[in-house]
Amino acid sequence: MFGRIREFNFWNNEPIKSGYFRESYINAFSKYLNNSLVKVILGQRRVGKSTLLRMLMECLIKREGVPPENILFINKDIHALDFIIDSQELQKVVDEYHKVINPQGKIFVFLDEVQEIKNWEKIVNSLSQDYTRDYELFITGSNAQLLSTELSTYLSGRYIRFEVFPFSYKEFLGIKSLDLGKPSFIEYLKSGGMPETYNLMDDEIKTNYFTGLRDSIVLKDIVQRHNIRDIYLLEKLIAFLTDSTGSYFSINSMVNYLKSAGYKTNGETVGAYLGYLKNAYFIHESVRYDIQGKKILDGERKFYLNDLGFKYFLSSPFEFGISKYLENAVYLHLKRMGYAVNVGKIKGKEIDFIAEKEKEKLYIQVVYLLADESVIEREFGNLERINDNYEKIVVSMDELNLGSRKGIKHVNAWEFMRA
Repeated sequence: MFGRIREFNFWNNEPIKSGYFRESYINAFSKYLNNSLVKVILGQRRVGKSTLLRMLMECLIKREGVPPENILFINKDIHALDFIIDSQELQKVVDEYHKVINPQGKIFVFLDEVQEIKNWEKIVNSLSQDYTRDYELFITGSNAQLLSTELSTYLSGRYIRFEVFPFSYKEFLGIKSLDLGKPSFIEYLKSGGMPETYNLMDDEIKTNYFTGLRDSIVLKDIVQRHNIRDIYLLEKLIAFLTDSTGSYFSINSMVNYLKSAGYKTNGETVGAYLGYLKNAYFIHESVRYDIQGKKILDGERKFYLNDLGFKYFLSSPFEFGISKYLENAVYLHLKRMGYAVNVGKIKGKEIDFIAEKEKEKLYIQVVYLLADESVIEREFGNLERINDNYEKIVVSMDELNLGSRKGIKHVNAWEFMRA
């Protein structure tokens, strides 16, 4: 069995295939090296978590001088490692690793898709607390709730979380060797940021890829984990969310829609399904915030897809929904930048995004084109109603920049997302 472990590690100085270098993530991880905190890396399936681990291993070896034999890598996405079914089997692997490889000094343990190992949290806690050996642990997972629940129970704050998103527009430009501007940005809106799709040749193959990825998320992260019986209802809800990204909905309105389509359901079921989709990183939710009253509003909220490729390849035509693609892209960009993002309301007017990070706050309006004076008045006017000194921005796909009005900046979408 240990021969399978050896095959997927780099103890003989084998080259590490790590793909396009995602500098922002590696820099973020590097800030938290050399301490006992467990590094928890979360994100949707196929978003590139395994590749990031390999990048980090390569950096540890080349930059930090860590001996390759001091790195133990277990990737539960690899079929050959299916025998590691629970914490006991994993402990046997760790024990055999010490016996056969006999590493000296600090040991870096990487556990990829750790939720596939039953009772994984016990050995992660055990290794992180082992005072007889020096371990530093990195774990990845595709289910937010499962990990957060077990981590809070066993690690009691002795961990740091990172969220991994699909490739950004900036990364897209680097991978494709394209120039910043409207043509490349439109291409990015259509393609999304899932790493594997950049090696696929045509739209038919990409459609099959996104169909398979959606089905994998549904089957592995939702249906099997939560014993879902009404798969067709779940699929209909996914189709509804994919087609309607960026629109306001309440759970009641979703229930009514599904009932009108012939499905028997209720608010409790739909609410549970939405939670499962969020925990699997298929969608993100933004609640409505009353800026003037400074409170969260019950009822309607918006949902955004974790990757635009799901919308382009599995939903309505691009030409009829460019503004929604743009809004979804801006939302994901803000999340990548570490902001908490809500949608806003002030004096009966809508504010697309309120983005907050530590003491920083942004108010953002997103519009496809500032086509005439009435649109300009609406988008800038809504922001003018906010009586504070935080930054206010209108983002659009106009090729000309309108500058600023009463301190509110107009920014072209590709410029806004170049960071």
